[in-house]
This record gives sequence, structure tokens and C-alpha cells, in this order.
Amino acid sequence: MGPTPTSPGLGKRRVLLLNATFEPLTALPLRRAIVLLVCGKAEVVHEDPAGALLHSATATLEVPSVIRLSRYVRVPYRARVPLTRAGLMHRDRFRCAYCGGRAETIDHVVPRSRGGAHSWENCVACCAKCNHRKADKMLSELGWRLRTVPREPHGPHWRLLAHAKETDPLWQRYLGAPAA
Repeated sequence: MGPTPTSPGLGKRRVLLLNATFEPLTALPLRRAIVLLVCGKAEVVHEDPAGALLHSATATLEVPSVIRLSRYVRVPYRARVPLTRAGLMHRDRFRCAYCGGRAETIDHVVPRSRGGAHSWENCVACCAKCNHRKADKMLSELGWRLRTVPREPHGPHWRLLAHAKETDPLWQRYLGAPAA
């Protein structure tokens, strides 16, 4: 018997939900995605690359990675993108804003101890070494410059990325290039 939605590894699995126009809407729990498929409200765009199967008494279904709604759903309102660690790391492409190395932490350009805000415009991805060296100093005190000016990301996929801890590589073609 194959894996079930409660099996280890599949219980936390998320599935990318696309609108009928292939616009990314959200990442669903696997269980909800299966319900949409069985009810005929969605269709599979990409299966799980590992080829995992779900079995019931009468049917076998490949585990989906990306599904698409059969009918278009109007999204009436898009709020601001919430500032999260995952979203910030995606925006900065996991690169340190100061040296360009692999980012591991988040740094406030204007330190909070000096009145800096916790906002998209003041937070950057940073490597541990640069974060430690910068501490609570201003960039001008160190003679440092940012590689790019931080700003709030925009685009339909950023709300999705802000909540995603990790994304399936198959999702990238639907999420588009990170727009900062």
C-alpha cells in the first residue's frame, strides 16, 4: 500500500494552487488539494517528482505538486505583503546585502536601537559575519554601502512566498522571477 496523506513526509506537504489563468493563488495543504481534485474543481498541472501515490478503496491518485482551478476565481483585494523571514530571504535571493555571500540572518540597515523601523525598506538579508561586524552601527560609520536599495516586493506571488518556508522547484515557473 502506498503513502497516505497522514504518512510521514506527506502530512506537511503543500500544493501550489493556480487560478484558471495560471496566476498563483496560494499553497494548500495536500488534503485540501486532493478534495479539489476529487470534486472536479481543479486539475493536476504537475505531479510530485518522486512519483508518490495515494490510494483509496476505488482509486489511485498521483500526489500533485501544482494544481489549477477549473474556473477562474476573481481575487478582489490584495493587501500589502507581510514582512516575514522567508519573504525577505526570497526578495534578496538568499544573498548578503553587504558582501554578497550566503545570507543566514536578517539585519536592520538603520538599527532599531537608533530608531530604525522593522519594514521592507529597512531590513535586508545578511550573512552572520557582516551582521556581527555591523552590530548597531550605521552604514556611514563603517564606510559600507548596500548592494541594492531594499524595498517592498510587489507582484501576485509575493503574498504566497511570504508564508512559504520552502517551495517546490516546480513552482518557480509559476511564481515568476522575484520582483523586488
